[in-house]
Amino acid sequence: MAEAAAVAARFAGDVTAVRELGQGNINRTYLVQTGGASFVLQRLNQAVFADPLAVVRNFSRITAFLEHKNGKNGGDFRFPALRKTVAGDDCWIDSGGGVWRAQTCIDGEAISRLARPDQAAAIGRCLGGFHRRTADMRSDGLEITLPGFHVLPSYLAEYDRVAAGRILSTAAIERQCMAAVESMRPQAALFQEACADGRISARIVHGDPKVENFLFDGNGEVVSLIDLDTVGPGLLHHDIGDCLRSCCNRGGEGGDAAAVRFDLETCRAWFAGYSAVMGGLLGRHDLDLACPAITLITFELGLRFFTDHLRGDTYFRVRRQGENLERARTQFALMHSIVEQQEMIRQVFLKDD
Repeated sequence: MAEAAAVAARFAGDVTAVRELGQGNINRTYLVQTGGASFVLQRLNQAVFADPLAVVRNFSRITAFLEHKNGKNGGDFRFPALRKTVAGDDCWIDSGGGVWRAQTCIDGEAISRLARPDQAAAIGRCLGGFHRRTADMRSDGLEITLPGFHVLPSYLAEYDRVAAGRILSTAAIERQCMAAVESMRPQAALFQEACADGRISARIVHGDPKVENFLFDGNGEVVSLIDLDTVGPGLLHHDIGDCLRSCCNRGGEGGDAAAVRFDLETCRAWFAGYSAVMGGLLGRHDLDLACPAITLITFELGLRFFTDHLRGDTYFRVRRQGENLERARTQFALMHSIVEQQEMIRQVFLKDD
């Protein structure tokens, strides 16, 4: 905490308190209180972002675009803005080469799981609004901060490489995870194939629209979508699938795998909110592939957690040994729940056909 406080002073001369904020899996994040407005300070994880300065540059470009959209359309979409250092720089680089970025603090509450379907509808409207606002944003102005992000066959190849170097596991949980991987292997290239044959194409996406990245006001409405580090060209399906994966998991991200299930009512509410904003921009193939997107993004996250566990927890932050294995088991349990209900889930997206 002392290091964060020292860095915070590079961004404000009147820092009064610094505390760790949230439990993100990637960056170290802090809330900095000052004599004026509070702000969020992050040390970008260079094991994840090989070029953290590209993250800072993208953040500046994305927020400038969104600010222009709000001004042009009279919109009320709220988003964090870059806070410069006292010296006027976009970030602070410490003596070890670590890159620290600060941004304004949005007044709202982050939650870890949904309690009511109307919260899902609010999240759907917000993500739909983000996709609509960025539909005409040029992707060539953005840098690729995470090469290979959401390329499932590549994650599977990495898993194969890591697993090949291990002695066959005798742990029941690991064997269950390995079986889950093999059950989904034949479907891993679905979205690469859909892009190759022209059914779908890249657009601007958020990249990480999990529940915790939507901020609620006291009336239950979403006021902001935060964590813009992964915004860039990608598939709407990855955003749609990841958001539904997170919203509809009634057991919670860190819950007991035995209690995990995909909630169909929450899915319906979410899509009602999302399609009310984005309906006109969704084609037949977008809707046809929505259900597989939920299954495959859930599988992808479970696969990445499991691979990191086998590798020795070098990517995702953990607080104890075995945490990534538990995370993987939870995602695979959710994946099985989605597969069991896939025909009913499919009808949610195709009901107007």
